[in-house]
Amino acid sequence: MQKRKNSDSPRDVAVLLFRSFSNLCLANTIEPLRGANNLSGKTLYRWKYLSLDGRPVTSSSGLTVQVDSALTDHPGADYLFVMPSYDFLSHATAPCARSLRAAQNRFTTLVGMDTGTWLLASAGLLAGRRATIHWEELNNLAERFPDVDVSSDRVVHDGNILSCGGATTAFDLVLDLVEIHHGAMLRLELGALFMTGDASPVQPVRPGKVPEAGIALMRRSIEAPLPVIEIARKLGMSRKAFEKRCIDRYGIGPGRLYLATRLREAKRMVEQSSISVAEIATRCGYRDASAMTRAFRKEFSITPRDLRAQRDRDARPT
Repeated sequence: MQKRKNSDSPRDVAVLLFRSFSNLCLANTIEPLRGANNLSGKTLYRWKYLSLDGRPVTSSSGLTVQVDSALTDHPGADYLFVMPSYDFLSHATAPCARSLRAAQNRFTTLVGMDTGTWLLASAGLLAGRRATIHWEELNNLAERFPDVDVSSDRVVHDGNILSCGGATTAFDLVLDLVEIHHGAMLRLELGALFMTGDASPVQPVRPGKVPEAGIALMRRSIEAPLPVIEIARKLGMSRKAFEKRCIDRYGIGPGRLYLATRLREAKRMVEQSSISVAEIATRCGYRDASAMTRAFRKEFSITPRDLRAQRDRDARPT
């Protein structure tokens, strides 16, 4: 979606807020970006808050956000998230439409969040494009803008126009972007961080959720890893079929996924606790600390002890 020489170079995001925006939609947009930065140890994403006039904006529940600038004063970024939420019809004005049309020349990708799709359509930016909106407005959008290919999908990617159907689907959309930019493993880590994205590991499992259900089982069996064939059996399928589903979805087999899941849990414990490396090794399914250290160094290019020492140095006051 974004052409970059270095996938780790920061991507800039601007969030255009309107009166009565949804706090939940905003949090589900920004928190996974913050989480991606924290988990990677790098500034993968930067963001600013905008309004049409540069004035503070108050959400539907009374939270006031001090914005960085007016939309017209922003020089542009990789993404513009348009987030009106409630009272969106009152924001579909001629000045808003002009500002959004002008913004299309400065922002690489425009994103309709929740009812933000309506404002993009009102500005004439969705003609001949596929998009979604909150389910309560799907029919109204299709009737009002017949040139828009309206979809009931939770998230829609159509080139440089993205959209999602509500506050909770904003999280799905951002996870999609993280995966596109930085790979499936970071998406999985974010899912674990926010305790979301796991399918329930009980039968029957929907075909599209097989890899996620398998990963849910892996996360529940970190200290005593299950054989891959046992995970496949619990999912009601053959090992070969399970391996194919994992490779199709993540590009690696279930054994490698399991290893990555255990090592990322080990990394979390190293960074966020004072538990000994030997104890972490036991909790992550290793017979001894040396075996985990070798696997850890291969995965992260640093040993657990060196990572902890680095953490402690960074925590010291300057």
